[in-house]
Amino acid sequence: FINFIFNIKFYKLLMVRSVDLLKSKDGQNRLEHHTDAYFSDKLIVRRGQTFQMWVEFSRPFNPKSDKLQLQLKLDPIFSSNPGIRISVPLVDVLEDGRWEMKIVEQKDKRVRLVVNTLPTASIGRYRVTVESFSPRGRLLFPCTPNDIYMLFNPWCEDDPVFLDNEEERKEYVLNSMGRIYYGTEQQIGARTWNFAQFEQDVLEACLFLLERGQVAMTEWRDPVIVSRMVSALVNTNDDRGVLMGNWSDSFEGGTSPTAWSGSGDILRQYYKGSGKPVKFGQCWVFAGVTASVLRCLGIPTRCVTNFSSAHDTDLSLSTDIYLDEKLELIKDETSDSVWNFHVWNESWMTRPDLPAGNGGWQVVDATPQELSQGSYRCGPTPVSAVRNGQVNLKFDTPFVFAEVNSDRIYWQKKPDGSFSQVHVDKNSIGQHISTKAVGSDTRMDITHLYKYPEGSEEERIAVETASRFGSKPTLYLLPTDNDVSIEIVMDGAGPRIGEDAKLSIVLKNTSSKQRTASLLYEVMVMYYTGVLKDTVKKDRIPVDLKPQETKTIPWTLQYKEYMNHLVDQGALMLTVTGRVSQTKQILATQFTFRLRTPNLIIKPLEDAVVGKELTVQITFQNPLSQVLKNVLFLIEGLGMQSIRKIEHGDVEKLAKVTLMEKFVPTVSGSQKLLASMDCRLLTQVHGFADIVVKPE
Repeated sequence: FINFIFNIKFYKLLMVRSVDLLKSKDGQNRLEHHTDAYFSDKLIVRRGQTFQMWVEFSRPFNPKSDKLQLQLKLDPIFSSNPGIRISVPLVDVLEDGRWEMKIVEQKDKRVRLVVNTLPTASIGRYRVTVESFSPRGRLLFPCTPNDIYMLFNPWCEDDPVFLDNEEERKEYVLNSMGRIYYGTEQQIGARTWNFAQFEQDVLEACLFLLERGQVAMTEWRDPVIVSRMVSALVNTNDDRGVLMGNWSDSFEGGTSPTAWSGSGDILRQYYKGSGKPVKFGQCWVFAGVTASVLRCLGIPTRCVTNFSSAHDTDLSLSTDIYLDEKLELIKDETSDSVWNFHVWNESWMTRPDLPAGNGGWQVVDATPQELSQGSYRCGPTPVSAVRNGQVNLKFDTPFVFAEVNSDRIYWQKKPDGSFSQVHVDKNSIGQHISTKAVGSDTRMDITHLYKYPEGSEEERIAVETASRFGSKPTLYLLPTDNDVSIEIVMDGAGPRIGEDAKLSIVLKNTSSKQRTASLLYEVMVMYYTGVLKDTVKKDRIPVDLKPQETKTIPWTLQYKEYMNHLVDQGALMLTVTGRVSQTKQILATQFTFRLRTPNLIIKPLEDAVVGKELTVQITFQNPLSQVLKNVLFLIEGLGMQSIRKIEHGDVEKLAKVTLMEKFVPTVSGSQKLLASMDCRLLTQVHGFADIVVKPE
């Protein structure tokens, strides 16, 4: 009788009986999220992407009276840092950029949910609770031990670590075997390294490591902060990190750095030892472990070796060697050193904290060499900033610049105790910078990414620009005058896509003497995130300026030169550099411009009246000499309750499209009708019309 009363009383409560996170390695979730290789049997997903789950209830779910919500908790396991709470509501239609879920299938008492995650969510292990609401009350169903592991997502365009090349994603995220180069520039050796990022306990070890960083979990969403944190945590120098460095001849009580061949045992030993440092590491071991941690967390990463790598201790941005009057080395004055080789990492990410063009590969170095903001870490340092000598950009750009492109300067002591330059070696630092090629075990030389050709005018400009931010700003001859200015000018609203892009380079000589210069220009395609993709065109322009002359040089980029380089929502960055021959003044400027896209022209063909059919003409002209594939038009507004989608198919090159669409206005007054086009090759095409709807 008591059971009978109990059942009547609680019949309408919506109880969760079970939750299936569909976490099998060969299931849809793990395969779609590229996490099927992880040893763990937990659900591992990448942010900014949907995943699916089944929920079984005590009775059939009633969408009219029942409600459902997920509670996700990102709580620290080993520290007292505050966690994160996320509520995921049930909606009818999923929208990008929101934590939401919707029911896509219902079978008796079971529902299948699709859950949408944010591309900027903090990574980590989330605890899941299903919250059910019915007219009789609210119930919580903790899904323990069914946790969800959230990672960075290089496959998601809105994730800062997005990498647009599938072969590179396979190499820099999914490949668990790599090559690390060592030796000398004349005798380059290679060793195979097991990154082991998918092996047992490695993911858990990586998240354990992040907690040691004492950085708020809200910051775990940012790859800039996470990679900087990892560069500090992989060494033990100030935070009981993973590896203890040892550059002596004795490795008693630990493993010789040359004996390691992978990161798995190192990370497992650290994790199972509750954070006890592992002995011992040198640069290639620090780099191998760093690559493992960052790949495991979803940040594209590679190991890079620099031969003849300078260690600048005095921030002079030069490698200084001090000699006495007899040209013998003064050892206590000479603190800078040059390593035969040094290994660090590069990780791929956007840099919204820096000027545009500095996204892409960033140096991340965990080998403890110098303090950076009070901790032994280095990076992320934009490789593009190193190449251009922009050492004022964070993080640790001066140090990395000196490693690859400092001059080796010999100083001799004079009788009065001061020093003078006696020799400068400009070409010896930073040789054969190497990484493993994509998809093969061959060595790829990437020196050109770090610096212009040795001895070129561009390389000298970068060195001298950098030195002015160092501890010896007058190391190189300063310009005798700064009397020439340079700027890039665009007429009107700028060039249209499909047409030649025309800009002007304006030089002004304010002196009473003639000035000559050789300008180098380079135009590159840039994603809207600020990441540079590739060079479209580069060339030199000789310039002669008369006294007091202002000269305007027309600059044109032809459509045929850029047509195969366009990227989604992309822009172009034009960089112009040079040096005035007479004064040694450095000229440098950058200009970012986009190629304007055509509008959709919307035109009502009669008066709009409530309840009366209205015909609207929508016109689009393809500006490209290329076929637009799979074009979709989307129309909304005018009081319509949902978006109208028109699958048009392909649009031939330079073709004009005219759509005739009929609408029945339901509300009088001033209305807007919006239209946009969805096409991979041509983005940001849209239009609107103001339409006054008369009452019946």
